[in-house]
Formats: sequence, structure tokens, C-alpha cells
Amino acid sequence: MSTEAEELYSLLVPLSDDRLIVPRACVAEVVRFSNAEKVEGAHEWMLGTVNWNGRPLPVISFEGALGKEVPVTTGRSRVVVFYANTGQLKTGHFGILTQGFPQLVRVNRDVLKLESKEGWPAEAPVLCRVRMINEFPLIPNLEQVEAMLATESLQA
Repeated sequence: MSTEAEELYSLLVPLSDDRLIVPRACVAEVVRFSNAEKVEGAHEWMLGTVNWNGRPLPVISFEGALGKEVPVTTGRSRVVVFYANTGQLKTGHFGILTQGFPQLVRVNRDVLKLESKEGWPAEAPVLCRVRMINEFPLIPNLEQVEAMLATESLQA
């Protein structure tokens, strides 16, 4: 099998004090963060909805979903727009707030190793932390993020 077939294009998504790593194919677009319309009664990690291509896009703070402080948005803040794949969200997409532009990387089994399966709250949407050369990004559980959003009644 060719080396190229065993590589996966991924994005390193910058958070306030960590990074996520996600397959590039999960991401629809990266857009500038604009003021979010708050959802009354929602958890603190639910930042609200932003207008994306003429429709509401629910946006979360991954740090908030981990039980950490929700970061202040800056001019560098972006939203990574993910495809919703479980059918739980009528919006078809959701966003995660980032602290800058994601970095495109190619990964394979030689550079990506399991580091830890613990170190965050049990309900946090994290599958594991991996070691990637000198980085230690988290692999998010995107299905759990969708389930969390579905409980926020974001069926716009």
C-alpha cells in the first residue's frame, strides 16, 4: 500500500491553551467569528448562533465544554464549521470557536501515537489526547458535541 494512502489530511485547531486535531474532511469551512445570538437558558459553553450562509449556525466553546473558562473572543477568533453527521441537528452543521486559523497537517501512524485517555471531565467531548511529534492535541468526540447541542434545543 502506498504511503500516500496511509496519510490523513488533518487540521490542528488552536484553542486558548490546547489544540484539537480533526480530519480535514469533517470541516466545511473556517469563518471569522461574529457576534453570536445567545440561546436563553443554554449552558455557558454554548456561545449561541451566528449567521452562516444565511442560516443559523450553533457555535460552542470547546474550552467551556471541558469545564474551563470560556475564552474572550478577539480579532483572531474564528469558527471552524463542522459537518453534523448524526442527524441530531437540523442545522446540518455546527461550529467550534478557535483562537486563530487551523493549521493543515498530514498525519500517519508513524507520527501519531496515543498519549492519554483521561485528564478531563467524564462528560467532556474528548476521545483521547495524542502525541504528534512535539504536539499533544486532543481528538474531540464530534458525535458527543452534536448530542450536547441537540440537548440545548438548537433545532433551528
